Amino acid sequence: MNTSGRTVDHIASSRGLLTVVLAVMWIGLTSARSTLADLAPPAEVLVTDHPWDGGGALDVRFDRSPDDRPESADNPVAGYVVEQAGEAVGVYREVANLLPATNDNGFGQLEVTIHDVIPGEPYWYRVVAVGHEGERSSPAMSSVDAPGIATRQFFDGTRFWLLVIGGMICGSVVAFIALARAGKKLYIRKIAGLEAVEEAVGRATEMGRSCLFVPGVQDINDIQTIAGLTILSRVAQRAAEYDASLEVPTSRSLVMTAARETVQAAYLTAGRPDAYNEDAISYVTDEQFGYVAYLTGAMVREKPAACFYLGAFFAESLILAETGNAIGAIQVAGTAQPAQLPFFVAACDYTLIGEEFFAASAYLSHDPDQLGSLKGQDVGKLIVAGLMIVGVSLLTFAAVTGNDLALRTAEYVRNTILASG
Repeated sequence: MNTSGRTVDHIASSRGLLTVVLAVMWIGLTSARSTLADLAPPAEVLVTDHPWDGGGALDVRFDRSPDDRPESADNPVAGYVVEQAGEAVGVYREVANLLPATNDNGFGQLEVTIHDVIPGEPYWYRVVAVGHEGERSSPAMSSVDAPGIATRQFFDGTRFWLLVIGGMICGSVVAFIALARAGKKLYIRKIAGLEAVEEAVGRATEMGRSCLFVPGVQDINDIQTIAGLTILSRVAQRAAEYDASLEVPTSRSLVMTAARETVQAAYLTAGRPDAYNEDAISYVTDEQFGYVAYLTGAMVREKPAACFYLGAFFAESLILAETGNAIGAIQVAGTAQPAQLPFFVAACDYTLIGEEFFAASAYLSHDPDQLGSLKGQDVGKLIVAGLMIVGVSLLTFAAVTGNDLALRTAEYVRNTILASG
């Protein structure tokens, strides 16, 4: 009798516990439904191709939730979540978050641009309103029958300012070339390193010693090597006029061939073709430090009076410059390798820094086309430098005064105009 009574009590207790569990589940479900019902969903989700781009972006626009009151301090909507899927009934992933007070397109709609989409592929979107406690509305879907498809446009609007600035630079180049051809004297500041070529070759002639020209350690496809060979032409011409000996050891066979052609043409221009010695332009080795060992050994033995280092240099720059300094040679160096410039500046008499090295061709030849191109490029540098100064000034003004217009203008200059390149 006691056993059956206990059984009945246990069953009653289990039923009571089950009732409590079901009641809790019902309350939770009702609460979840009421949470979803608390926020009205957004409406009219429209997906369109982003205009003036390369086909990598889509614009998503939608009407605010009826509960969204951005002007109210107790706005129940904290933001919106935009989700993307490759299929209308596929798995959606979050791709953007918007605050109620931002991205308004002026027509009561919110708009966001989704980047990094694949051109030609369909995408579907849905938007959910989110409350301050994390409650979410039911999703508002884009049209199932009209997915967003990004396409490449004929003109990329993000490059508009690049077109404008590029057009101004090209126009400047053409204008300066026309002026130079018409006989207009274009001002180019003197470059001490190039002016010193005549002094260095003249000194070697007076001392009865040779000139050493090193065109760097890179091959003929390097622009620095080509710039160095351009200056070699001027050095060779002066050496021919002064009847000085010129040695050009190279580390690449193609550079040797080009250097021979350059020096031969320079001697012919100087009216001394008979003085040209092909064996003075030689190939040593492709091995970087083997080449440097040969050069330093030759410098110590022959003690050239003038050394020219014009081309691409790396770790060997200080070795060459220090050796030339130790033998008392007048040294002219030039390279576009920023890490090597300090060594040349410290140990050489003259150094062509960066653009001076590449401007040598126009500076030495005085060719109207090259001079016009050089001046036109200067206009481009002035434009970019001016925009940077304007941007920095606006940011400084905005930081000091808190002016929102100045801040937006500075961001436009930085993120749109300067970033278009």
